Amino acid sequence: MIDMASLLAVLPELILTVGGLILLLTAAFGGEGTARVVNWLSVIALALAGVALCCSLEHGPDAFGGLVRADAFSVFAKALIYGAAAAAILLAPRFFAVGHAVRPEYPVLILFAAVGMGMMVSAGDMLTLYVGLEMNSLASYVLASFMRQDERSSEAGLKYFVLGSLASGILLYGTALLYGFTGSTAFDGISLALADGVSKGELFGLVFVLAGLAFKISAVPFHMWTPDVYEGAPTPVTTFFASAPKVAAVALTVRVAIEALGPAGLDWQQIVIFVALASIIFGAVAAIGQTNIKRLMAYSSINNVGFALIGLAAGTPAGVAATMSYMAIYVLMTIGSFACILQMRDAQGNPVETIASLAGLSQSRKGLSAAFAIFMFSMAGIPPLFGFWAKFLVFDAAVAANLAALAAIGIAASVIGAYYYLKIIKTIYFDEPAAAYEARGGAVENVILTACAVVIVLGYLLNPVLDKASAAAAASLF
Repeated sequence: MIDMASLLAVLPELILTVGGLILLLTAAFGGEGTARVVNWLSVIALALAGVALCCSLEHGPDAFGGLVRADAFSVFAKALIYGAAAAAILLAPRFFAVGHAVRPEYPVLILFAAVGMGMMVSAGDMLTLYVGLEMNSLASYVLASFMRQDERSSEAGLKYFVLGSLASGILLYGTALLYGFTGSTAFDGISLALADGVSKGELFGLVFVLAGLAFKISAVPFHMWTPDVYEGAPTPVTTFFASAPKVAAVALTVRVAIEALGPAGLDWQQIVIFVALASIIFGAVAAIGQTNIKRLMAYSSINNVGFALIGLAAGTPAGVAATMSYMAIYVLMTIGSFACILQMRDAQGNPVETIASLAGLSQSRKGLSAAFAIFMFSMAGIPPLFGFWAKFLVFDAAVAANLAALAAIGIAASVIGAYYYLKIIKTIYFDEPAAAYEARGGAVENVILTACAVVIVLGYLLNPVLDKASAAAAASLF
């Protein structure tokens, strides 16, 4: 049933949908000359959607007969998604200007992807989940191949489409199995059916659903698309893929595991523990030999997803809160890192992606070098930077849930991951200088990376706010 309360619950999605359609028509009739205006209007639309989250929370928690959840968890996740999407839009114009590929479709596609991601994190039913997932995926396939004249970009889009379609099929098959054996697609209905005991059919459905979701968060062993897509896609698109959709997919996985599959906790906990450890270890080891910084960031994202899943493996409110706090800090580190990567340009302004080109950067670009060092140290989990707090939270939650062995292995594996982060810092500060980069970075890039670096360094001052918000988000699922 559609009523005013339900419409207010999805007000952010309505704003983004209407804004996206208006901007799409603006781009269609105005041509490429409208790119700058559409860019800024898209950011304003995301900001308005962020403000509208307050309205959606006041009229929750359920809307449209339980198809949509408007709770603190969805608000927390959407705030991260909209912020990351806005950053990806703001970072793009200077990159695309080099190849004269500045087109207004880019921010519009991100708006429609944000609508899908909002539906994902607010889903209360497997049907809503699937519609949101596909809306995000369809926009993402186009974004990956956005630079049509670039062979790598076209290849990335094709790989993402083929493997993404396979994962969607796996997820849909798992949904069909759960519906067949539980008689419901609603999260509450599935949970109620599983409370009577998990049959073999329900277990198969559970496994297929988690496999499909593991692809979306690029967790091992469903990570194979990530390095190629991250490397081939335009760097602003890679920035987007590594942040907003990652938050949406992790939040969706958490909601499905806790709300729909909660009574089968012992069954999915084993799967999540395996996926978490495999992602942490593989992401750390595979990144060591990388020479392309975007591929290294792809393996870094796989590694970070593994750490985030440790909180989910705990299956407690504290564990879920730790996972969401981890994703908030991860988004800051990722956006900041890619803002630095976007400044890797040769004297002609063309993008450079090799790690070797960073050699001796500290002698010519001291500010950029310091920002790189902050983000790499933080991702390695070196105290007192904010990245250390993220890892501490998930390990603490695991220990409290009697998963000390999982936490110990995670801590040991994080040492491996620290190697390739420190290798970048060593290249910047101690190697013989390579060819100098372009003399100046973009103003927007500088503002974003400075803001992210300041938060990473002084983040502990925000701990009371972050802890309270993540705790409220987690509590709404239990």
